Parts: sequence; C-alpha cells; structure tokens
Amino acid sequence: MAGRYRTPSPLAGEGWGGGSTGLARLGAKPALHLSPARGERGAKLTLPGAWIEPPYLRFCGDPMTAPVLSVRDLTVEFVTRRATLRALDKISFDIARGEVLGVVGESGAGKSVTGSAIIGLIDPPGRIAGGQVLLSGERVDNLPPDAMRKVRGKRIGMIFQDPLTSLNPLYRVGEQLIETIQTHTSMNAADARKRAIALLDEVGIPAPERRIDGYPHEFSGGMRQRVVIALALCAEPEVIIADEPTTALDVSVQAQIIALIKRLCKERGTSVMLVTHDMGVIAETADRVAVMYAGRIAEIGPVREVVKEPLHPYARGLMGAIPSLEGDAERLVQIPGSMPRLSAIPPGCAFNPRCAQAFARCHVERPELLSVGDRKVACHLYDEPGSMGGKAEIAA
Repeated sequence: MAGRYRTPSPLAGEGWGGGSTGLARLGAKPALHLSPARGERGAKLTLPGAWIEPPYLRFCGDPMTAPVLSVRDLTVEFVTRRATLRALDKISFDIARGEVLGVVGESGAGKSVTGSAIIGLIDPPGRIAGGQVLLSGERVDNLPPDAMRKVRGKRIGMIFQDPLTSLNPLYRVGEQLIETIQTHTSMNAADARKRAIALLDEVGIPAPERRIDGYPHEFSGGMRQRVVIALALCAEPEVIIADEPTTALDVSVQAQIIALIKRLCKERGTSVMLVTHDMGVIAETADRVAVMYAGRIAEIGPVREVVKEPLHPYARGLMGAIPSLEGDAERLVQIPGSMPRLSAIPPGCAFNPRCAQAFARCHVERPELLSVGDRKVACHLYDEPGSMGGKAEIAA
C-alpha cells in the first residue's frame, strides 16, 4: 500500500482519483408525492408535493458573470484489447463563480470520471478523446503534464471521497499541508506553517497549533475530511471538485461538512462541483444539479426545480425513490434494470431499456440536450410535436 503514495500530498503535484460509493441519508429532504405509486408502464409520473426549502439553498455567485469552469463536449475513453469503452460521451456544463453544481446518478454514471478528467487525473489506458475544459476562459485539458501540475492544486482543488487513503499515513498532516502550500506559493517553511495552522483553524480543527503535528490516524473521520478540505484550499483555488466528501460520515458530521463547504463558497467565492449519490446532500448544498446516466447528462437545472418536478424519466425515478415525510404511498417508485456496462450501452437513448415512456425514436436516435425553461433535458418526449416540452430548443 505504501507504494501508492508518490508524494506526501496528492495535490502537491501528483495525485490520484477516487471511485464512487454510497452515502448515508441526510435528514431533511423534499416532500414528494408520487402518482401513480407503482409507476405502471406508460403512466406519467407527477410530483405535485410541496417543496421544503433547506436553509442553505441560496446562490452564492452572480449568474450573469462568465463561468469559472466550462466543460464542452467532454469525452473520455478507456482503450482495452477488446474494445474502446466510452465512459463520458460529450457532456457539457458551466459552473459560475461561487456556485455549487451537484452531480448525481447511479454508480457507473460517470460522475467521478468527470471530476478526474477536469483535474487531469485520467491515467492510461484512459484518455480524454474529445471536447474541452476551460478554466476562466483558458483551456487546460490539453496542457502538458508539467503545466497541468501547476494548475492542479493551485487553480483547481480536489476533495477526495476517502480521507484516510487520500492522506499519506507516513507523514504528519502539517507536513502535507506545508508541502502543498510551498509547491504552489513562494512562502518559506515558517510562513507556510502559519498558513497551515490558519487553514486548520478555518475548517474547524480544534487546537490547530497542536493538531498540525498529528498523523492522519490520530484524527476522526470528520476531522480527516476537514484536513482534506484544508489541503484543497491551500492555494486559494478557483474551483474545488468534491468527490463524495461526506462518504462514510454520520449524519451530524455530514451536516457540519455541508455547512463548511457552503460557508467557504460564500466567503471565498469558490466554485464547487459536488459529486454524490445522496439527493439529501444535493438539496442542502447545491444551487444547480446535473443528473448523469451512462456517461451522459440527462437533465441539468436549478436544484429546486429538478427535485420538485423533474423532467427526464430517469430523474423522476431517482426523485420517486426518496421516501416522503408526508403522504401515505404504499410503494416507492422503482427503476427496473440497472446501469448498462460500458461495453453494452444501447443505441439511441441509453435509458430506453429502463424507461416506461420509451417509443420507437428512443431506440435509434440519441436525444440532444434541449432547453426547457431554465433547465436542459436530453429526452425525445420534449422534442415531439405537441409534447409536454412545449417550445424546446437545442441547448448550445
């Protein structure tokens, strides 16, 4: 295991990415009422329930400003002896300054691969096969390794999902913080140590002057995650990619980490891409949410609208699987089947084998991402004459 650690800190030049694991449920959720309860084939699912607005639901940035992060037609492939597997298939989105964009979907949807591609941590046989990643208007996906190493950690930070494995157990947390600070700034060791102590204090580590000399195993899970957040903040990055930052934490600690991320977003104007399975975390934290399926974006829009009244059948299924705090539905909505393997993604809409509303066009033609109000949805139901999408337009 020790051979995995190439430097004391994964953000001090080199690093590695993480996968996807399930999260514990956060308490407060939107009240959803589903009709019909069993979601029979061909039936239209509706979500007329009331929305419980969480205390953190607010937009931290100015939507009129240019996006800090722009992803355009990003495609990631993994080349094997038998086939070339496409993990991301032309996904596009923007994140404004101070905004939290939540990314949700089942395991295998491509959430963590998206974050790894943005920060430049796709290792062979994986590769970015197409598209662009723009950071404040500057393209970064095609930078040579040495140049990308200067961007990673300094302009784009990363919060890995397992703090115990993303921190080097052989080094004190202070050494890892100081190395990262000195890698991306011109501070000397003494000033870097003061900066590290200030960061630990900012993220809520008690007695930071003493705890800075502790090893990772001497911290609890929540405290380790706070250390990882401090690592991500070392060089004042413009964007932070948080890959399931509340994984394996109990509900009370989850709430603390969520509040910390929102506070940092508000105070620093940092943009955050939050990857998670948990819709409760999304409702508490995100300003907008992107629902991913089989390496594609199925729906993206303001979190309040997507949670209250989702448009895409897959998004409806995800929301319908959330237990309601009100109502007396006997059964939750169940999405039949499972996420397709990368080697067996069906033609047309990737969700068509599991969709109760699929028709002939869904099996042969991939839907474009259409603008429907403030949202974008990739579904032929909103591109048919007389459809419920009204005047849907192809998103740019």
